[in-house]
Amino acid sequence: MQPLEAGEPQNIGDYRLLGRLGSGGMGRVYLGRSAGGRTVAVKIVHPHFALDEEFRARFRREVAAARLVGGAWTAPVLDADPDAPVPWVATGYVAGPSLTQAVAGHGPLPERSVRALGAGLAEALGAVHALGLVHRDVKPSNVLLTLDGPRLIDFGIARATDGTASLTSTGVSVGSPRYMSPEQILGKGVTPAADVFSLGAVLAYAATGTAPFPGDSAASLLYKVVHEEPELDGLGGDLRELVAQCLTKPAAGRPTPAQVAARLAPGGAADVVAAGWLPGPLVTEAGRSAVRLLDLEVSAREAPSGPVPFTHGAVGEFGPPPTSYGSGPGGSGGPGGSGPGISVSVVSEVAPAEAPGSRGRRRSCTLVLAVAGALAVATLGSTFLFDKWPGQRSDDGPGSSGAGTPPSASAAPSRSATAGPGEVPDGFVGKWRGSLTEATTRQPHGDVTLAIVKGGKGQVVYRSTYELGAIKCYGVGRLLSVSADEIRVVDSTDPDRPSTPLLCSGDSSELTLSRNPDGTLRYTSPSAAQGKPYGDLSKQ
Repeated sequence: MQPLEAGEPQNIGDYRLLGRLGSGGMGRVYLGRSAGGRTVAVKIVHPHFALDEEFRARFRREVAAARLVGGAWTAPVLDADPDAPVPWVATGYVAGPSLTQAVAGHGPLPERSVRALGAGLAEALGAVHALGLVHRDVKPSNVLLTLDGPRLIDFGIARATDGTASLTSTGVSVGSPRYMSPEQILGKGVTPAADVFSLGAVLAYAATGTAPFPGDSAASLLYKVVHEEPELDGLGGDLRELVAQCLTKPAAGRPTPAQVAARLAPGGAADVVAAGWLPGPLVTEAGRSAVRLLDLEVSAREAPSGPVPFTHGAVGEFGPPPTSYGSGPGGSGGPGGSGPGISVSVVSEVAPAEAPGSRGRRRSCTLVLAVAGALAVATLGSTFLFDKWPGQRSDDGPGSSGAGTPPSASAAPSRSATAGPGEVPDGFVGKWRGSLTEATTRQPHGDVTLAIVKGGKGQVVYRSTYELGAIKCYGVGRLLSVSADEIRVVDSTDPDRPSTPLLCSGDSSELTLSRNPDGTLRYTSPSAAQGKPYGDLSKQ
């Protein structure tokens, strides 16, 4: 926990703030205490979101849904004011490490702990689903380990929907890549079975220390979720069988939360927890978290509640969006799974079951969640197939519409094009479009459209649109260098066109556009974080 800085509020609503737990793309989270002495986590959104009426309406619905969620294995929403000048929500504060932190610090959990964990989480999901809601973001960092059992927290990035209209303008799937269900990745209707898939992935992680679908990039791992079997080495017996059933690709083939709970703890999760469910080192760590909470010294300084004096800014102004908010040892929910955890229970209603960036800071618009072929069938249309994308030959050779050969392949220089010194040549000017492939994984990286104009070094010479299903990232390119057959640019976020929130990279990206003999443009980027995407673009 960090101390409050000058300009930060001392009170929000009826809660005195003790310190800052964390910050991210959506807002800041504080540790607070009520007049009656209850410790809470208070999340406030960035003020610029409060100016967005669509966001405010969504936040109001999310809070209403969050208040419905209860049960022994969740952290309750205690208070909220979605109509405040800067909306906020207060949840029960849970003192204990996240599953991410516990596994990273102490290794995989013993089987008895995994069984208690799974039973508690399954019972929590059963309570959520009974309300007609879906969590949508079950993952290790959203699971807290306390002496009296696990807690499922932070419904915060899941969407509230009413079955008729989405509350996001993009319709993008929400969730965490390694633990999303295939149907969630594909953009299909999400039912409670999606949470069961994520639960299976969480249990595999808890028992083995690794996610069941590993990958070097988002594109690779999401492709595996949709097409490949999970890696369950280290799991055995009926636990392995149950986890494998939870990770079945067809949603209809997965067990219900009640069935999962009954197989893991026939007498109920409470009985298993009461018998002692955590190994010794985690008992010590969870105990220390509880003691620190009791020993918190509350400043005697009182300050009136009032508007939160934050400056407006772009998503992520206060740092990258954490998986859940928090900081410091002994708690949970922050980046990397450390810090005190909170539960902002934003949920989505069950879909019908189916038949079997700021101006002063450069940010890359290239997709972070390059979902590869995984999004293709559901969101890019029937032309795009997992085993054969446009332009990709059956022998995986280069095609004609963008997959092409890796960047290492050489291309002969084309004819010269007219241009003034240091200007974009005429042959580059125009609208270009093509599909990109990751050189590191050989998985698709989505489609890119470039609208290139004349310009000199340091000037914006194109506007870019990167598309992967419902995800759209918008950028601009500033010219670095130019020759008759090649231009180098720095791609950064377009400040005038909002990209899909939280799913576009926060870093600038240098790339090269070179002319091919057939008149297409070769796009290459050396960015390892983005999978080194490349492709051939055709003039439109």
